[in-house]
Amino acid sequence: MGKNKSKIIIASDHGGFELKEQLKSYFSSQKIEFIDMGADSMKDIDYPIIVKSAIAKLKQEPNSFAILICGAGVGVSIAANRFKGVRAALCYSTEIAKLAREHNDANVLCLGGRFIDINTAIAITQTFIETKPLNLVRHVRRRAELDNLDSAT
Repeated sequence: MGKNKSKIIIASDHGGFELKEQLKSYFSSQKIEFIDMGADSMKDIDYPIIVKSAIAKLKQEPNSFAILICGAGVGVSIAANRFKGVRAALCYSTEIAKLAREHNDANVLCLGGRFIDINTAIAITQTFIETKPLNLVRHVRRRAELDNLDSAT
């Protein structure tokens, strides 16, 4: 993961705060560049607010990834996928993280802070960041279809 030149934008609500802080410690120990977009404590905060600021920062940082964490990972995933150009994936294993990158070119990793431990989170994050999208015709076509879903309504 340290060889990747992309920045990691990381954010959580109160439910994901502890796991976010643990991931930040790991990133620092490995000299992996990250930007913390909050929360700053375990104080109750609404995840849509955190997601909005993290996605705004993601859009300013080309070739970067975001990691969003809430209690279950579901709320941040739903919120992130409301933004154009975002393909957020709730991952709970390295296999899912690999598929999210290969098939969907996901650029936002969502984690459930109350459901995975730090070692699992590190493994999932490493897989997510290091896996390249497959450029098979069917995957490229489906990603384009995803990007155009909003205009279909």
